[in-house]
Amino acid sequence: MHVRRWVPRLTSTTVGLAVGITVAVTAATAAGAYLYSVRHSRTLLAAAQGTALAQGELILAALEHQMIENDRSLIGRMIETFGSQPQVESVMLLDRLGTVKYASTPGPPDVALSLDSPTCQACHRFPPAQRGSSRVIEVDGGAMLRTVIPVRNKPACQACHDRNHASNGILIFDVKTATIMAGMDRDLRALVAGTGAIALLLIAGIALVVRVVLLRRLRRFETTARMIAQGDLARRVPSDGSDTISWLAREFNTMADSMTGLLDQVNGQQRRLETIINSIDDGIVVLDPERRVIAANDAFLARLGTAREAAVGCACGSLAGTICTATDCPTTACLRSYERQVRICERQGVDGTTRCEEVHASPIMGPTGTPAYVVEVWRDITERRAAEARLSESHRLASLGMLASGFSHELNTPLATTLTCVEGILRDTLAADGRPLDRSRIEDNAGLAREQILRCRGITQHFLRLSRGQAASDDLVNLRATVADVARLIEPTARAHSVKIEIASGAADIHVRASDAELQHVLINLALNAVQASPAGGVVTLRIDVAEQVRVRVIDRGCGIAPEHQKRIFEPFFSLRPGGTGLGLFLSLNFVRHWGGDITVTSTPGGGSTFDVVLPSAARMELGESA
Repeated sequence: MHVRRWVPRLTSTTVGLAVGITVAVTAATAAGAYLYSVRHSRTLLAAAQGTALAQGELILAALEHQMIENDRSLIGRMIETFGSQPQVESVMLLDRLGTVKYASTPGPPDVALSLDSPTCQACHRFPPAQRGSSRVIEVDGGAMLRTVIPVRNKPACQACHDRNHASNGILIFDVKTATIMAGMDRDLRALVAGTGAIALLLIAGIALVVRVVLLRRLRRFETTARMIAQGDLARRVPSDGSDTISWLAREFNTMADSMTGLLDQVNGQQRRLETIINSIDDGIVVLDPERRVIAANDAFLARLGTAREAAVGCACGSLAGTICTATDCPTTACLRSYERQVRICERQGVDGTTRCEEVHASPIMGPTGTPAYVVEVWRDITERRAAEARLSESHRLASLGMLASGFSHELNTPLATTLTCVEGILRDTLAADGRPLDRSRIEDNAGLAREQILRCRGITQHFLRLSRGQAASDDLVNLRATVADVARLIEPTARAHSVKIEIASGAADIHVRASDAELQHVLINLALNAVQASPAGGVVTLRIDVAEQVRVRVIDRGCGIAPEHQKRIFEPFFSLRPGGTGLGLFLSLNFVRHWGGDITVTSTPGGGSTFDVVLPSAARMELGESA
C-alpha cells in the first residue's frame, strides 16, 4: 500500500504553536529587558547621585576649613572645577537666605533664587520629610539630576553664625541626565540585540523540539485516521514508549478496535436487514420531504422496472408516473397531516396487466417534530380484490336468499289482488248475458290490477338490480332514494320478524359518489343485522345526517355488541350469529373505504347499536378535485 510521505505544511495547530511560542518568548524577553532597563537606569542615577554627594561633601569639607581660616578663594576654584566637568550642569553655593554666593556658571553675584521657580518647586512642593536629597527635574534644556546638600551649622561655625540656625546654606549639584540616558540607551540596545538573538535561538529550538517530539508523532494520528476513513480498518498508530503521546496512541488504537467491531456489526446487520427487506414481496420505498427516493427494496424496483442506481436520489413522481395513479398522493397527505395514510391505486405491470395496489404511507418524525422521511409500503391486492369480489358475490346471493321469502310474500299480495280483480272482470263479463256491462266496475278492477302489476314490476326490478350488482350511471347516487329502496327491500323481512322500519332522510336530496348496487348491499347488510338483533315489536331507523360529512345511520334497540367483540366484527369470517358467514361487515367496510369513506360502530350491551356509514358528498369531492 502506498503511504504518502509527510510534508511540512501550515495547519491551525502549527500556526497556533508557532504564534504562541513566539508571543511567550517575546513577552518574556521584553519583560526582562524592561525590568533590566528600569533597574539599570536607577543604578546609573544612584551612581550619579553618589558621585554628586561625594563631590559635595568634599566641597563642604574644604568650605569648612577655608571658613575657619577666613580664606574663600579655594571654594570658588573648587566649585568652578567641579562645575566644568562634562556631565555637570552647574554647582552653586547658597546662603541660608537663598542668595547665590558661588556658582560654576558665570553670572552676577549675590542673586537670590526664588522658591516659586519651577526648579525649586520640584522639591519644595512636597513636605520636608518626602523631599530627599536628589531628584530628577525638568528644565528648558531637558532633564537633570539635582542634588541638594545642606551646609550644617557645626559648632566650629557658630563663632561667626547664629547657633539657633540648623544650617548656614545649601550646596546645589546639577548633573546632566542626557549623558546618563545616552549610556543607558547604549546598554539597552545591546541588551535588546542580545535578548532578541537569544529569543530567536530559543524559538528555533522550541520549534525543532515541538516538530520532532510532538507534531511528527501527532501526524501519525492524522495519517492513521485518514487511512481508516478510506477503508483500511486494520491501520493503527505506533504506540511504543511510555510518554503521554504513546498513551494517547494506545487509547486511539483501542477506540479504533471498538469502532471496527461496531462497523462490522452494523455492516452485518445492514446486510441482514437488506436481505430481509428484499425478500419481502411488498414494495418498500423511503422518501424525503421533497419526495426523493432515499432507499427502496427489490420488490419496489421491480414494480418500477428500473435499476437501484437510477431510482435513488430521483423524485418519485418522475419514476412512478405509470405506477402511481392515486388521485391523492399518500406521501403528500402524510407530510401534511403527520399521520399514516392508506390509498388504493392501480398500476400497469411490466407485462401490461393491470394490478391493484394498497399503499400505506407512514411518517418518520425528525428531531423538530416534523416528518423527516415517509415510508411507503406497496402491497399487491389484485388477488385479494378478486377473492373479495367472489366473496361479495357469494354474500350477495346469500343475502338474496334471505330476502327471497320476504319477496315471495311481497309479490303474493299484489298478485292475489290482481287475480281477484281479473276474476271480477271475468265474472262481470260472463254474467252480463246480454245485459249492459258495468263499465265503471270493470274499469276500477282493471285500474287496480294495473297498479298491482306495476308494483310487482318495480319489486322485481329492484330485486334483479340488486342481484346483478348494476351500478347507477356515472356512480352518482341519490342517497335519499337509495335509502328508500333499501327500506322497501328489507320491509318484508322486517315484518316477518315483527320489526318496524323507519326512515329519517330529510327533505333535500343528497348525492354521493359510489356504486348504487354496492351501497344498497352495504345498507341491506347493516339493516338485516339490525332487524335480526331487534326484539319483536322493535324499531330499526335509517337516518341521513349531513354535516362536514354525510352519514347514513342504522340504529336499533336490540341486544347490542360486547366491547371485546366490537374490535373484531369487521374481520372476515367472524360472526356473532349462528350460521352467519362473517363476511357482511368485512365486505361492507371494504366497499365504503374504496369510496373514501368509513364505517364506525357505537354499541352498548343491552342498549342497541348504531352503525354510521360515513361517505364523502359529491359536492365536496368535486370541490377538492378542483382545488
